[in-house]
Amino acid sequence: MTAAMSRRLRFIMRARELGFAIEEIKGLLGLMDGGTQTCAEVKARTDRHLVDVRAKISDLRRIEKVLAATAVRCSGEDVPNCPILEALAS
Repeated sequence: MTAAMSRRLRFIMRARELGFAIEEIKGLLGLMDGGTQTCAEVKARTDRHLVDVRAKISDLRRIEKVLAATAVRCSGEDVPNCPILEALAS
């Protein structure tokens, strides 16, 4: 593997770790490969991704609260009625 290939692979892996979708990574690589990237364009793409990440975090916090509240209602015992299933069905 050449140094350039290794660098590209590290770029892709790091971008995936930061939650960039494959299409977003392709776009960033396209900017790099074409030599047309500007810091402003890369920042704009990153800012859009950050908005998405923050929205996902907000959604996950909401989901966590609902799941925690639902789980508290469940005794966890061997009984036929389960408040968790009832909450999911309602």
